[in-house]
Amino acid sequence: MKSIILSLLVGLMPVIGFGWGATGHRVTGEIATQHLSKKAKKNLKKIMGEESLALASTWMDEIKSAPNTRHLNPWHYVSIPDGGTYEDSEKNPDGDVIWAIETIIDSIKNNALDIEVERDLVRMLVHLIGDIHQPLHVGRADDKGGNAVRVKWFGNASNLHRVWDSEMINGYKMSYTELSANLPAPSKEELKQWRNTGPREWAVESMSYREGIYNYPGENLGYRYQYNHFETVKQRLVQAGIRIADILNEIYG
Repeated sequence: MKSIILSLLVGLMPVIGFGWGATGHRVTGEIATQHLSKKAKKNLKKIMGEESLALASTWMDEIKSAPNTRHLNPWHYVSIPDGGTYEDSEKNPDGDVIWAIETIIDSIKNNALDIEVERDLVRMLVHLIGDIHQPLHVGRADDKGGNAVRVKWFGNASNLHRVWDSEMINGYKMSYTELSANLPAPSKEELKQWRNTGPREWAVESMSYREGIYNYPGENLGYRYQYNHFETVKQRLVQAGIRIADILNEIYG
């Protein structure tokens, strides 16, 4: 599997795409940076140069529409039916977010990599850990993780996935640095619970929000929906940032 990751990185060219939304992803990168060890920061600088994790976090969406990178699109999500498990669900032969995270970590740990390849793998890892914490990136196949669920967001045509990816965050009207600074700091007990877990556990967490996400009257969403769910958005951003840092500290610290 390591060779699959490495071979698929050849010839990538940047083009604009989509994700949690740029603000959400950059929040996770900013939080991760705050929790890196000194050694990890030093070693990552050798790989990333002056590129921050906040900016690296959106790279995988920026290449998403390039013709030679469309095979990477399935890596952003995983489909698991209600009440099902990843282990028992039908796997996408082109990969998924759980497979990709596990394989990228293994590739970085166990390969002597060219710096350009390793930089791209770090960018992917930061992005995909963010993605798996967006609950609808662990979604139902029949509605494409909420993409096929048409709603109106403050009167404008949208879909449920987009509401969670970006519209609730954008409605908060903060930059990624402002939002990062205003997110609640996790307690020691929360950190203990969040750590020593991996993408399979993170996917289960995302699925745990599914019933509430789909519980709304009518198609017109706005202030009430944001009030009901924005605390979940904030927690998932913080969890993603902490876990990005934990993985990078394990690899580079």
